Amino acid sequence: MDAVTDKDPQVQEQVCSALCTLGEAQPEVMLGTCAEYLGQHEKLAHPYRALILKAMEAVVSTHISSLDKDTARALILMATREMTKAKDLVPDWQQASSSVLVAVGTRFINAVMEELLNQFQPGLLPHHFVVQTLANLATSNVFGMVPFLPSILGTMLPMLPMAKQDALRVVFCSALQHFSESTLEYLANLDQAPDPTVRKDTFSSEIFIAYDVFFNHWLQSREAKLRLAVVEALGPMSHLLPNERLEEQLPKLVPGVLSLYKKHAETLPVSKSLGQILEAAVNVGSRILEGQLDMLLGALHAQICVPVESSSPLVVSNQKEVLRCFTVLACFAPDRLLAFLLPKLDTSNERIRVGSLQVLRHVINSAATQMEVRKLFILSSMRLPLQDTNNKVKRAMVQVISAMAHHGYLEQPGGQAMVEYIVQQCALPPEPQRAGTGSEDLPADSVRAISISTLYLISTTVDRMSDVLWPYLLEFLTPVRFTGALGPLCRSLAHLTLKRQEAGAEAFLIPFEASGSLPSPYAITTRILVVSSDPYVGDGRGAASLRLLQVLHHHIHPLLGLRWEKLVPQLLQHLDEHSEETLPRKEWEEKLLMFLRETLAVVSDNTWICQLGLEMCRQLPSYNGVSQEKNFLYKCIGTTLGAISSKEVVRKHLQELLEMARYQVEAEHEGLACCFGICAISHLDDVLAQLEDFVRSEVFRKSIGILSIFKDRSENEVEKVRSALILCYGHVAAQAPRELVLARAEADILRNMFQYFSTKVLGIKVETKDPALKLCLVQSVCMVSQAICGSAQASTFHFSRKAELVAHMMDFIRAEPPDLLRTPLRKKAMMACALLVSLEPPLDEKMQADVAHGCLHSVMALLPEPDREDASDYEVLYLDTIHALENLLTKLLCRNMTPQGLQVMVEHLSPWIKSPRGHERERALGVSACLLRYFLEHLHVSALVPFHNLGLLIGLFAPRCADLRPATRQEAVGCVHCLLYLQLRYDGFAQDYQDEVAERLLALKEGLVHPDPTVLFHTCHSIAQVIGKRLPPDQLISLLLTMFEGLGDVDKNCSRAATVMINCLLKERGTMLLEKVPEIVSVLHSKLQETQEEHVLKAAQLSVYLLASQHCAAVVSSLLGSPLPFDSHTCTLWRALAVEPNLTAQVLGLLLEKMSRDVPFKESRSFLLSSTPDRVATTLPLTATCALYEVLSTPASGPAVLERYPELFVALLLRVSCTVGVQLPRNLQSKEKRGLSTPSATRSLEPCSSAVDTLQAMLLRGGSEDVVRHLELQGGWELLRTSEGHEEGVTHLARAMAKHAGPRLPLVMKALLSTQSSVYKTQKVTSTAFLAELLSSNAVNDLMLLESLLDNLAARQKDTCPSVRRLVLRGLANLASGSPDKVPAHGPQLLAVLIGGLDDTDDPHSLVALEAMVGLARIVDLVEPWDLRTVLLHVAIRSRPFFDSEKMEFRQASIHLFGHLNKVCQGDCEDVFLEQTVSALVPLLLHLRDPQPTVVEACRFALCMCGPNLGCEELTITVQKHLQEGRGLHFGEFLNITCKHLMHHFPDLLGRLLSTNLFYFKSGWEDIRAAAPMFTGFLVLHADREQRQQVDLDQLVAALQLLLKDPVPAVRMKAAETLGRLVKFA
Repeated sequence: MDAVTDKDPQVQEQVCSALCTLGEAQPEVMLGTCAEYLGQHEKLAHPYRALILKAMEAVVSTHISSLDKDTARALILMATREMTKAKDLVPDWQQASSSVLVAVGTRFINAVMEELLNQFQPGLLPHHFVVQTLANLATSNVFGMVPFLPSILGTMLPMLPMAKQDALRVVFCSALQHFSESTLEYLANLDQAPDPTVRKDTFSSEIFIAYDVFFNHWLQSREAKLRLAVVEALGPMSHLLPNERLEEQLPKLVPGVLSLYKKHAETLPVSKSLGQILEAAVNVGSRILEGQLDMLLGALHAQICVPVESSSPLVVSNQKEVLRCFTVLACFAPDRLLAFLLPKLDTSNERIRVGSLQVLRHVINSAATQMEVRKLFILSSMRLPLQDTNNKVKRAMVQVISAMAHHGYLEQPGGQAMVEYIVQQCALPPEPQRAGTGSEDLPADSVRAISISTLYLISTTVDRMSDVLWPYLLEFLTPVRFTGALGPLCRSLAHLTLKRQEAGAEAFLIPFEASGSLPSPYAITTRILVVSSDPYVGDGRGAASLRLLQVLHHHIHPLLGLRWEKLVPQLLQHLDEHSEETLPRKEWEEKLLMFLRETLAVVSDNTWICQLGLEMCRQLPSYNGVSQEKNFLYKCIGTTLGAISSKEVVRKHLQELLEMARYQVEAEHEGLACCFGICAISHLDDVLAQLEDFVRSEVFRKSIGILSIFKDRSENEVEKVRSALILCYGHVAAQAPRELVLARAEADILRNMFQYFSTKVLGIKVETKDPALKLCLVQSVCMVSQAICGSAQASTFHFSRKAELVAHMMDFIRAEPPDLLRTPLRKKAMMACALLVSLEPPLDEKMQADVAHGCLHSVMALLPEPDREDASDYEVLYLDTIHALENLLTKLLCRNMTPQGLQVMVEHLSPWIKSPRGHERERALGVSACLLRYFLEHLHVSALVPFHNLGLLIGLFAPRCADLRPATRQEAVGCVHCLLYLQLRYDGFAQDYQDEVAERLLALKEGLVHPDPTVLFHTCHSIAQVIGKRLPPDQLISLLLTMFEGLGDVDKNCSRAATVMINCLLKERGTMLLEKVPEIVSVLHSKLQETQEEHVLKAAQLSVYLLASQHCAAVVSSLLGSPLPFDSHTCTLWRALAVEPNLTAQVLGLLLEKMSRDVPFKESRSFLLSSTPDRVATTLPLTATCALYEVLSTPASGPAVLERYPELFVALLLRVSCTVGVQLPRNLQSKEKRGLSTPSATRSLEPCSSAVDTLQAMLLRGGSEDVVRHLELQGGWELLRTSEGHEEGVTHLARAMAKHAGPRLPLVMKALLSTQSSVYKTQKVTSTAFLAELLSSNAVNDLMLLESLLDNLAARQKDTCPSVRRLVLRGLANLASGSPDKVPAHGPQLLAVLIGGLDDTDDPHSLVALEAMVGLARIVDLVEPWDLRTVLLHVAIRSRPFFDSEKMEFRQASIHLFGHLNKVCQGDCEDVFLEQTVSALVPLLLHLRDPQPTVVEACRFALCMCGPNLGCEELTITVQKHLQEGRGLHFGEFLNITCKHLMHHFPDLLGRLLSTNLFYFKSGWEDIRAAAPMFTGFLVLHADREQRQQVDLDQLVAALQLLLKDPVPAVRMKAAETLGRLVKFA
């Protein structure tokens, strides 16, 4: 129970369920525990208390019979306490408590009432739920509560005026309602009551008191809920009012209740209460009620006319209560009710009419006794509703008629009109409600459905209706207006027939002769046969009609019973096996005609047959609107006439048919012609004679004469008559015996047909333009030709008019619109041509070609029809037309069954096979497949001959296996399959031979259905494999060339399929194409130029790859022959060679070999006086470099690049080095300019740039992306391209390789070491720069390359190229940063080489010496001291001259080196070196004013390092203080202090210092010229007078005087200042 406070409602629900489950097992324990829990948890929130109480109520309700009194007493106290604890309303909690009390009260009513009455004290308004609980107890325990009601009412009634709150008033109303209902139930079951002496008047006075308060006071409240509560209570209370009081109150009570209809939307309580009040009033025999009838009827009728919404159960329930009120009133005053109700059937308001009919139906059913004597009056009032066209009214009317049928109304005069009305509604056509009209009317289908069910219901379940409906319903069988009702009619009649048959012969007899309105047996038979021709319409009228016909067999003819018992079930079974969609109409009609033939044969009575034929002819006009049924009736007439033995009767009927035929209705021509054709089976001569007689008759001439009066119509109408006659001849030829037709074909039938087809004007034959007449002629020619072909003598029959007929047919075909298919004319014409082609004599070749071309153009160009209403009919016509074309072409092919004949037919089809329109391709492939199948099935090879055009044909059809249209794909596979089998047949294999390889094509068809392109093209690949295995070698090239043409196919799928198949064939059979490689590569390149399609591009790449995998060198040579710059298509083909590692490796090797085979450039002078020759790139290495770039730019080349990484890297690096500054050949320079000017240009053809791009691509493919990125950040790639920055670019490259591609270095270095002997200086420089930079990384030490690399570089020190020697020094010095720990071991070697560099005299620019100084500065700190000591002085002396070099680099390097030398010697400086330090003081101090910051920094460093070696602590501190890193220098102050310390500690140096300063008086740098006299001045300032002898005063003054003339003011100022200080020595 603690879990009941869970926040999740589902958990709470589960806890309650668990409590109920526990209560099922231990109810008293569970109830006691719950009560105890509630008592202990007074602060438990009320929602959770309510949950526990609900669980308790459920357990009490289930186990009330087993509860003991103590438990019940405890529950009552607990529930009462819970219910009344809160004075305010807490509905969930208090209702749950109340429910517990009610549940306990079903058994322990006295205990419950005792506790409740304690809470129900006189004079005090009770708790809301105390009253509610009393009300609920009255409902749940009627017999227990009613004895308490007097005391309860006695206490409650005085409280009513005290109740001021609407909520309490509502509960009082509810209580009185339940008390009244319980009392009425008690009184109704006094025999079961504990106190049978209780009477109605026991409560009457108290109920009236409550009534008075409710009706006169509370009903006037503005609170709608209270008013409804009051009116709900008044209903049952009215039954307990005293009779006289009720009569007295009715004039106020009824209007008061009725007025609530206007005040409340929810009217159900009002109607329910009103019904109870009316019942009470009628029960007491009230007279007052008669005066209120009009008001009551009006109000109630308005309620019944409220529209009923299916989704509103309250409205439906209200109408049921209102109808109950009408039942009470119908029993009370039936005449007044009918007088009110029936006139309302003649109102314009639909709802009023429908509502009135609903009330009438209800009254007929519920007040049958009162309505019995009023049947005729009610029937007579139905005239107007019978004519109503509103569907809702119709539906209501059918329901009224159904009620009438059950209560005997239809047996009265006028009842048959009601039956006819039902049948009329059954015949309604389906008319669904139109959307958007806003109409509330029901669809006609709803009316029809209820009418059908009503008719069948009253026919089968209402016995009294049998005499009314039999045989009256037979009258509705033949009228056409009741056709829609035939299904239900026949079912009802069949049931009635069987019922009458069981009743006896007299009841079963149909008085045909006595009744003039009943149809005759001939009419019934004809009607049922005709409607059965379309058996599924009208709710399956065909089966119902045939069943009726079977049960009526005795009335049709006595002899038909046994035969129909066998035939009719067979027809019904055939209908059961099919549906409207699957039933073959011709087959079904033939079965019905066979049924008719067998019926006529069984009857075998010429008179009866003649009567039947006469009746059939009579009924013909009845079907003028339904041509399909009328045509079948024509067939029935023809069948019947064929069974008549009298020729005169036959010819008379035929004449009548020709005279009465509606020729203007073209749809009936077929029926008339079929009639004549069927009749001709037995009466050929009579039919032909009658046709000729009719043409010669006055009737025919008069009809033409009459028509000629109307000149606008005459020609058209006459041609329709001719059309029908021509069609009649055709059907006569088709149906009549073949042996008789052959003799009459040309002489009679064809002659008359063409005579009717064309007319003569002034002796000139004029042919008609009427399409219907053409169609009839073509159809008839087709039937005549078919009859001739079907004759046993057809092979010997010489058809002299054959060519003429074929020409006629072709004229008709050409006249048809080539893009539209509207009529079956071309189909029929092609069928006729096909039949004629097979007859003798044969057509000439030109005419055959004209026929094939004309028919193909007429059918293939047809546009696909959009969605249309007659889509299915159009589809049938289209398919029939295609089949007719196929049949015609196969007949033409029969005349030349050779490969050449097949080729001719395919040539006719080829434009359509390649058509850009999908529907044309689909048709062409279908026709081609048909021709190939026919050719294969009928091929007879007498000698082994080559199938010379196999490759061409397969190349045409195979790509179609991937056409966008699935049907085209299937047909294409069929074509290839047939072609392969044709090859096998020509190879000598038997016709029944099954080739395992070729049969795989059929299994592959399923893959072509799949829309997934992957599956589709995989299937195409499999098809190509099959072709490759069965294609003769000599056909391969023709097949490939044909398929290459297919790459540009308008259907992209076919183009893709061609690429797949080409590549499959190249893979399977490419080994034999070595000599054709250049041609194939050229064709591929040209195809790429023709199309920009992505799939063609990929396919060409794959083709090149496949060729290269078999003929690598040939493909590479062919592609290298492409002109530079490569166009995009050539680049595409190059990239194709990089898709497979092994092939890529071969290609890379070949290209590297091509790149190194020729010299990289040639030298030439562009001008005769030019000092240096121009370098011009050679073509083959340049082409190979470009090709390498394309191959390496392909991601798939990665594995091959990794395999040849060192070789590629070194070759391309050296290629870069030897193309720096190299120009393009002149013939390519113009192309390069044009290419770079175009927006599409992506890469320069310039030799060095090309090589750099290729190297970059190689590194990317080799997994060295970090190397590439490193160089990009450092600008290394651009440096590599320029002569000035190339060396630095190589340095960046080497540094990046060492950092990011260390494992690659051993092999790369090995390859580079071999370049020392290169004849090209640039290559030696590049390789040396790369190797030198490697020593700056520890990677060479880690890779154990250090020793060999040092040895190699040292060996290059003697190289003739200064750049190489300089780079060697740099490399050796790099050891200090790359492997500093290795410097001591190699110190002597390094020092020797570097000092040798200082002494290098072959370098005019001293760059080697510069590099030596830089290198020495880097390593002196790392070498062993004793190794350095021996060379220290030499290095200092050799570097000292560069202090004042004009080049900043030299000053900076030499000063920096000097500082490092002092640093090494600190604390252990020899005198000789100390002398060098002293001599360097002046230059170092003055160069602190050097214009170059780097030189200044070098001086700072050198002075800081020299200080300790001078042995003057004060000077050292001063230098460290003023020159410390990062501090700004006040030069004057520093110089002043320094001079002070120098003069104080080294006074003997004054002369040397002054003389050195004099040297700088002539410096080229103005700041130094100014600093030198200032230095002199400070020295003089701090020198003692005793040092006067060290100063050459004259020389010094002269020098200063010259400075006074210096152009720089600062210099002059310092000179003047110093001159002033010289007074000291004057």
